[in-house]
Amino acid sequence: MAATGEEAAAMDSICKAPAPPTDLNLTAQPEPRKEAATSDATETPKAKRPSNNNEGGVETAEEATEPAEPDINELCRDMFDKMAVFLQGELTATCEDYKLLENMNKLTSLKYMEMKDISINISRNLQDLNQKYAGLQPYLDQINQIEEQVTALEQAAYKLDTYSKKLEAKFKKLEKR
Repeated sequence: MAATGEEAAAMDSICKAPAPPTDLNLTAQPEPRKEAATSDATETPKAKRPSNNNEGGVETAEEATEPAEPDINELCRDMFDKMAVFLQGELTATCEDYKLLENMNKLTSLKYMEMKDISINISRNLQDLNQKYAGLQPYLDQINQIEEQVTALEQAAYKLDTYSKKLEAKFKKLEKR
């Protein structure tokens, strides 16, 4: 259904409403004054402000403002959308980095706990071995004493053997005589 009359006029005025002023400085800079003879022929007509002075040749120019181009608003929105996507990506990457660090810290903590358990087990086993060695120490001392006695007995046997050889040699000498 098409709008007619006042509704159509209101809709047209809404569609053609000038863009709201922005912080962008889109004002034209006033041009330097040229000589009066050349300015009338070459310059575009500017709005003249009536002056209350009675100085006949002095003109004042008002600052001309251009309406913002519709492309600029669209480009600004596009830029802000892309900047938002970029920042969102940066924040997401940073979040992912922190999550990775958190996971690495958790895994490292678990690994250290495993190493702690292993070292506790090794310590217990070492204590058990030390206790068993302490229990075997009297037997090891007895073995050392027996070894010393066997060595002394062996030396006594060698001495006896050499003595008996000497006796045999003397006995053979006496028999030959």
